[in-house]
Amino acid sequence: MTTQALQESEFHPYYAAYIARVDPASELMDALKEGGRKTEAFYQNLPEEKHEYRYAEGKWTCKEVLQHLIDTERIFLYRAFRISRGDQTPLAGFDQNDYVPASGANKKSMETLLEEYRTTRIFTLSVLGSLSTADLGRMGSVNGNLVSARAAAFIIAGHEIWHNGIIEERYL
Repeated sequence: MTTQALQESEFHPYYAAYIARVDPASELMDALKEGGRKTEAFYQNLPEEKHEYRYAEGKWTCKEVLQHLIDTERIFLYRAFRISRGDQTPLAGFDQNDYVPASGANKKSMETLLEEYRTTRIFTLSVLGSLSTADLGRMGSVNGNLVSARAAAFIIAGHEIWHNGIIEERYL
């Protein structure tokens, strides 16, 4: 399944920018595996003096961005899983700006964050790999908007590409 299979009705327009970052020919699992390798290498090669660098007052550090990727992946995987199981309970949104300070990312080493990232991605691949095409096509409600399980999964892949691009553009 590729992003080409997604219909606009499967996600809120806000997420189109993330989904568009995923190679349209990439299968979901391949996109996540490749994204994981690229993200891990990207942060491993980030100069240490950039780990806690902010390009402007009030912006996140590179460590905080990586923690944000981890937290967001966990939340979107949870959404995808619940929706894939046919759970019709409306799911709440979350405020990323509340999560980042509470994460304590800057107190963690980059290696600790990368281990957390790897563990999260392995779990994501395990869960999504256990789901059928029908499971991933199910729709649910998140923050008052309809989303499919597969769109939530593709958002994970595109979201990390988006943020890594911002780091390349504004932090390095």
